[in-house]
Amino acid sequence: MTTAPAPVRARLAAACRAVTEARLFSLAVLAVILLNAALLGAETYHGFAADHMGQLRWAERGCLAFFTVEMLLRVAAHADRPREFWLDGWNVFDLVVVASAYIPLVRENATVLRLLRLVRVLRTARFLPQLRVLFLAVSRSLPGTVSFLFVGAVILYVYAMIGWLCFGSSDPAHYGSLGRAMLTLFLLMTLEGLQDAVYTGLSISRLSILYYGSYVMLASFVLVNVLIGVVLNSLDEARELDTAALDDARRSTSDGDPGARTSVVNLPAPDPAVLAERIAGMRQALDTLEQSLTAQPPAANGRDRVTTAV
Repeated sequence: MTTAPAPVRARLAAACRAVTEARLFSLAVLAVILLNAALLGAETYHGFAADHMGQLRWAERGCLAFFTVEMLLRVAAHADRPREFWLDGWNVFDLVVVASAYIPLVRENATVLRLLRLVRVLRTARFLPQLRVLFLAVSRSLPGTVSFLFVGAVILYVYAMIGWLCFGSSDPAHYGSLGRAMLTLFLLMTLEGLQDAVYTGLSISRLSILYYGSYVMLASFVLVNVLIGVVLNSLDEARELDTAALDDARRSTSDGDPGARTSVVNLPAPDPAVLAERIAGMRQALDTLEQSLTAQPPAANGRDRVTTAV
């Protein structure tokens, strides 16, 4: 069993994969991402940016060159299995962000270019497992969040109409129209100004306590707890998906490593003369063993001698 020679593409992918999967490489990429964020923040101080414009431009170009080399290494790491590169959402995201900086229209627009540089900060999630799980949990919770927003909008609309009917004429500043009533109730959802709203409602009618009490219980407690439950459930699913994705990546890496695969090499056929000589030597050894066993006396327990015939 000997190791089969790996193709050039497989050897290149294995070498680049060893670099991209190294912890030092990940730390270096994370450090450059944070440096890019610091440079972007430094440009907001006009005096500092004007005094160090040249240094900031060279530092930004250095970050872009580093990210370009990083993407080339990641693409080369999937040279033996390019389809898996596009199946990874983080690879596609990183490639789009880095490649957009080379598009002429984008490079000429300072605002769009700064937004793209700002998006690079989101790449930190790739190197921080907990942050990556949180991003995945947010994306998984979007369907449940949309349903929550729809239910919340319905409750807000119903209570706004009731508030307009009951308090529209007495408190037009807060319930004079449907839009004002919905804005007031939306602010009350955070319990901000609830005390003043309750006292104002009590001055109009003592039954208003039922209106505000039911709204606060339903909008501020029940719906918020439902949203928390949706997010926590999505967080558990995100942890399971992230763990499964890491296991699949490790398994595919070990299966795709050409250095780990071996192949059987066909051995040359032995020389017939050498094979006959070996057989003759084995027969002679067996004859000698038979003669030595025959010369020995019978065993004390009366068992028959064992003779070997060839």
